[in-house]
Amino acid sequence: MSPAPVTATPPPLLPAKSKNPPPPDHQAVLSHLPHCTSLRALAQLHAAAVKAGLAAHPAFVTRLLTLCTAQGAPPAHLAYARQVFDRVPHPDDAVWYNTLLRGYARSSFPSSAAVEAARVFVRMEMQAKGLKPTPVTLIGVLSACTLLGALEQGKWIHEYVRKIGLDSLVKVNTALIDMYAKCGSLEDAIDVFQGMESRDRQAWSVMIVAYANHGYGREAISLFEEMKKQGIKPDDITFLGVLYACSHSGLVREGLQYFDDMKDHGLIPGIKHYGCVTDLLARSGQLERAYKFIDELPIKPTPILWRTLLSACGGHGDVELGKRVFDRILELDDSHGGDYVIFSNLCANTGSWEEMNRVRKLMNENGVVKVPGCSSIEIDNTVHEFFAGDGRHPKSKEARRMVDEVIDQLKLVGYVPNTSHVFHVEMDEKEKATSLRYHSEKLAIAFGLLNTSPGATLRVVKNLRVCPDCHSMAKLVSMVFNRRIILRDLNRFHHFEGGVCSCGDYW
Repeated sequence: MSPAPVTATPPPLLPAKSKNPPPPDHQAVLSHLPHCTSLRALAQLHAAAVKAGLAAHPAFVTRLLTLCTAQGAPPAHLAYARQVFDRVPHPDDAVWYNTLLRGYARSSFPSSAAVEAARVFVRMEMQAKGLKPTPVTLIGVLSACTLLGALEQGKWIHEYVRKIGLDSLVKVNTALIDMYAKCGSLEDAIDVFQGMESRDRQAWSVMIVAYANHGYGREAISLFEEMKKQGIKPDDITFLGVLYACSHSGLVREGLQYFDDMKDHGLIPGIKHYGCVTDLLARSGQLERAYKFIDELPIKPTPILWRTLLSACGGHGDVELGKRVFDRILELDDSHGGDYVIFSNLCANTGSWEEMNRVRKLMNENGVVKVPGCSSIEIDNTVHEFFAGDGRHPKSKEARRMVDEVIDQLKLVGYVPNTSHVFHVEMDEKEKATSLRYHSEKLAIAFGLLNTSPGATLRVVKNLRVCPDCHSMAKLVSMVFNRRIILRDLNRFHHFEGGVCSCGDYW
């Protein structure tokens, strides 16, 4: 996926009339910059800046890049910032690189963000003046790699960190741990953590969260206890990691105890801590207790809290509680397509047809659409994206044919499509199975089988929760094709190997 097309192009740079021209309206141009919210307005002011001789003025470029890469800025603004940056003949200010890299790290188009960030980083390294990246630069480009799960590019950055002698900095190593963990290489994250001469609280917390995301609850708890023995006081992020670890490993008693322990450390739980406790109770089947927990919170519950419980109701088949939860969600937010899909599937699976029809009618009335599944896989430093059922990728036909071949082989060892979570309930079973066949993660896995050597690990990133059918398929692929598959979905990592998953089917 590429950033949205840019509708404005930076004006050409004009030669300065003198070596150091004092721009007459320097302050005027800068003062107007924060008020340019549209791309058109930015382009117009930029043209005025060029006429004033400010096109490469450090203050102007810095403010323009900062504005275009701010949190929440439209994608076109980031693309425009890159064009401005590329037109500066000798961008020798490290702040410009850092600002642009932060923009890519925040990008809503992660497929291109990591690649573009790496290009900016390489340009910085090659500057004739010998401009070297700062820790902020490195953290920015690593964050961009983390977005997409671009492990190979992240490893290249790590090698560069060693080359320039910044591998002893705690903040850089912490960013490396986060990158490796979120790109699916927990082993590399552990190696970086264990190789650190000193660690601050953030480094410990990031490693605890890494264990939690990969389903190693006991290891996360052990590290948490070791951290306290080292005399480092945990903060709210540390507790969030250990609570998350407990919720994804079914450690209910331990999780509730750690939640109570927050008070002893003078910490006030936030919405994410409450979310972990809700998930902890709901996953274990204590649905009514989870409902009561949310209902009695000292703060106003968010749709995400109720959504967590709704998902658990779907997993446990509790349509009555699911209806109550779904209605609570609609009171707060009626625009999230996933809520309708979860509850509609719950109704269909329990035969609650009247309620299911009500949900589908509400969905149509509110103009809500289901978010399409998207999965990516990195091969030879190139990230390939696949969307459920469509042919956007140039090799999608080959991927679909490979999916067909894979499923034919999996059927020989007992694979049967799990259609229980197919949203289009008016389909017959054959049609449902066909709609499942080309889910995005299946396409990504098939593409990986086609384009990697036998035995190579496949690393897939998905934007939604992996469905039960794709989860079952991945387990069988790992066994039949002797492949290790590491899949990062919306909630956690799944490590498939030898026909089993690290989550223990508890996700």
